[in-house]
Amino acid sequence: MDRVLAVLGDGKPKSHREIIEATGLSDDAVWSALKRCWRKGLILRSERPLREPYRALKGRAGVRRNLRSYHLYVKAPEGRSMLIIDGLRFVGFEEGKPSGEHQVSKARLILDFLAEHRDRAFFSKEVAEALKDKGVRLPDVMSNVRRFERMGLVYVRGYRSHDRQTPFKEGYLLTWIDRDKPRTDAIGEAVERTEKALAGRASTNPIIERVHRIRDMAIAASKTRDLLSFPYIVEELKCSDYEAEQALMRALQLYPDLREVKVFGAYRYIYHESMAEEDLRAAVALKENYIRVEKGRDNRIGHNWEAAVEWFIDKYTPGAVFREQPHRTPGMDPRRITLHLLKPVGGRRSNAEVDRVWTVTPGLFSPPTTYVLECKYGLIHRRDVDDFLEVLRWSKEFGVDTPEGRMVKQGIVGVFAGTTFDPNEKVTLRDESRVNLAAYAGHLNVHLLKASDFNAKLGERGCAPNVTVQRICRLARDEGEVRMALDAIWRSPDRAEDILAGIAARNQELYEFEKMLEKGLKPELEKALKPENH
Repeated sequence: MDRVLAVLGDGKPKSHREIIEATGLSDDAVWSALKRCWRKGLILRSERPLREPYRALKGRAGVRRNLRSYHLYVKAPEGRSMLIIDGLRFVGFEEGKPSGEHQVSKARLILDFLAEHRDRAFFSKEVAEALKDKGVRLPDVMSNVRRFERMGLVYVRGYRSHDRQTPFKEGYLLTWIDRDKPRTDAIGEAVERTEKALAGRASTNPIIERVHRIRDMAIAASKTRDLLSFPYIVEELKCSDYEAEQALMRALQLYPDLREVKVFGAYRYIYHESMAEEDLRAAVALKENYIRVEKGRDNRIGHNWEAAVEWFIDKYTPGAVFREQPHRTPGMDPRRITLHLLKPVGGRRSNAEVDRVWTVTPGLFSPPTTYVLECKYGLIHRRDVDDFLEVLRWSKEFGVDTPEGRMVKQGIVGVFAGTTFDPNEKVTLRDESRVNLAAYAGHLNVHLLKASDFNAKLGERGCAPNVTVQRICRLARDEGEVRMALDAIWRSPDRAEDILAGIAARNQELYEFEKMLEKGLKPELEKALKPENH
């Protein structure tokens, strides 16, 4: 005690570790002396513990990092039981008032909670929420539960894969193990409680769950003599195209009874080998007719949308130089650019197309900026933006390897143009904040262009509210007619209605043909695809 008091005699607050270094005493000796001095009123202790990150070199095990909590101690002035130094409050020992040493620890709170509710299983987030008023946070739960798991007190369950276990969306699932029962029975009951908590949700690795669902959907479709399309798989799994592609590839590897067929060499369908050969031929023929009806009009409007976006970019971007590329396919726009992929992205193995690429040089001494455009006519979801960014990252032209992984090169900016972005879709960022799709795209340095942005420019020019870019795309025969219509409307906005009426009159034969296909084939296809008609 004398040596500890001598070290604290300078009036400067010191931690337990600093006192050990100054006195040369052992850890236990210092703790014992501090406890006795504090109880006798010879020293004061900081009212609340201080916390700081601590790094310790553990030899071959590397550097360990943790958050260290500690108190500061100072010699008590004569006749005083409280002191404030640099805004930190130091107090003396009070009989009957629990000190930090005697307060219930967070570990004990967590263990007692699981023991009191031993007939249920809880996610780690639920435990933290139940004990948050007692100071327990989410990181406190698993750091203590892992110790209880090693002691055989708590059963911990998560997604299981081949070589590891990962948490569910709400964290790991925790439940008490009754030590008064035989070990086999106690663990069996713990597993049953977790099964009840997981009822109606995935209990294994998400990839495995997707594989099982794909096989189930393929069997169900084959029973109704139908084929399972890749877009339907993506929509049902509620995942990105890349995740669905990985799951589908794995399903085809694991289950040899699953088959894949391509219609027109581009549209992928899955079926089960139990489907009869004649039923398969009929289903493929139905899909071919369905694609002719649906994709013909969709492709026309989609290409028209690309031309409309290009027209506005060219109009409002001084000095924009569009990149061109010759193509073997007749009639393909030379401004559509083919990129070379270093790894498959969303079903595209070695190549991917982007709709436009242009470069802007702000000034003589300013570095040029290259913009890459992707267009989609329809409702845009997060997976569309993610897929576009993956193409840029893994393209030979616009991606680069960095210490943090594959990234988009400096000076390359992605631009995604869509008619409508899903207003209800929220994205959770790394800091757990939820933002809309526009803010998420900005976080990824992807610019979003909406049809409403272009319609606003037409309105500022003097066009009527019903003169919209969407209407122009639906009426125009091809990309050239879109550019011609926008040029004419821009020159004479007061004649916009007459210009669109003229386009509609010229293309009446095209519309009639599309309507004929839609009325003549589509109802028959929909009727034939219903299970009760097979």
